[in-house]
Amino acid sequence: MESKAVTETRSLEHGVYDRLMHPGGRPTKNKRTELGERIAQARERRGISQYELADLMGVSQQSVAAWERKVSSIRSDTLTKLATLLETSADELLGLKAPRNVGPTGRLRQVFEEASELPRRQQQRIVGVVEDMIAARKAAEASS
Repeated sequence: MESKAVTETRSLEHGVYDRLMHPGGRPTKNKRTELGERIAQARERRGISQYELADLMGVSQQSVAAWERKVSSIRSDTLTKLATLLETSADELLGLKAPRNVGPTGRLRQVFEEASELPRRQQQRIVGVVEDMIAARKAAEASS
């Protein structure tokens, strides 16, 4: 009995458990509601986690997960605050208006927004590096 506990402890210490976990946390069996799907998409476009959104909203992560999975309606004050924090409109979250096409999502979008505030010369250097990386990837794919 002790050897099994020691083996499990060692596995956890060596990160086996982490490698076997789903990359986005524990997957759910519940399908998202349409409202929940739009909230999740807006959150992901903004590049923030459920925990970060919960912190900004002043609620628990479980509340955010519930909004994304279970809720088919939401209080108007909560919806307004969500829309503001997610940089979208309540109409988009409710599905009354199509979401805006905002380009890259998540961290990439944040980096490009910050880079757009740099001097033009530095922006050109960043564009050059990104173009070189894309060209190298395309060349590698072509040779495969």
